[in-house]
Amino acid sequence: MSDGSSRPLFRFAPSPNGRLHLGHAYSALLNAATAATVDGVFLLRIEDIDQARCKPEYEQAIIADLAWLGLTFAQAPRRQSAHVADYAGALAALAARDLVYPCFCTRGEIARASGGARDPDGAPLYPGTCRLLSASAREARLATGENPAMRLDMARALAQASVHLDWREYGEGDVETRVRADPSVWGDFVLKRKDMPASYHLAVVVDDCAQRVSDVMRGNDLFQATSAHRLLQSLLDIAAPRYRHHRLVRDSAGQKMSKSASSTTLEELRRNGVAAEEVRASLGFGEATAGALQAEIS
Repeated sequence: MSDGSSRPLFRFAPSPNGRLHLGHAYSALLNAATAATVDGVFLLRIEDIDQARCKPEYEQAIIADLAWLGLTFAQAPRRQSAHVADYAGALAALAARDLVYPCFCTRGEIARASGGARDPDGAPLYPGTCRLLSASAREARLATGENPAMRLDMARALAQASVHLDWREYGEGDVETRVRADPSVWGDFVLKRKDMPASYHLAVVVDDCAQRVSDVMRGNDLFQATSAHRLLQSLLDIAAPRYRHHRLVRDSAGQKMSKSASSTTLEELRRNGVAAEEVRASLGFGEATAGALQAEIS
């Protein structure tokens, strides 16, 4: 969090579970450009907490792609895998306030019990099944060696959080609007997965605080997640950064570029002879050239 006396601090935080595409390039370039306009600092964070999917070769590719785009960073990157204790500490602080409970449900069980309800990411909304387990039932399941996920008890969390949860939103401009947070739409969301030391929601809040990030600039697809993050910030007594949710880069079919959709990667563009200047120009960061790519940002 910012102490008010330091320079504004921005970060680009990719996961090394695949190669970067034009959507990543737009976010990284926009973060760098915005930081430069306010004499800010631009940092890189490697979100490699998912050790099953994150690979060293992807991290090396990320660093190579960003260097190709002409981006530099003020410090060596923070890697989530080196800060597992930080997430455990935050989880313990929430558990000490009786805000966390173990969840033994499988994805299939959650889908069947959700009744078709969905969270903002489109995943089945958890109905709180394991929240209703007795203490003895929980202990019995833990004694068998089951490895549960850990969830936030939303009702208890809202009762203990700030009454007025909102955030300062700037989009891609400099005009502040206040957005009312509604964390309840996420239900009892996961804080620690069965196979990972923290969920995205918990890790990103802890990381941004640890790196003293003053401005979180990320895609509009994470706009709704900010409600969950504001709740965690309130519960953990963390000051909220400014938020700047930007437009998304879409492919020729109008679909959001993503790793799961196998969108064309920066490495592929480079291999096919596309210059970094063309990529930058196509995304609005430089003078247009005759061979500039056509990118749709919306």
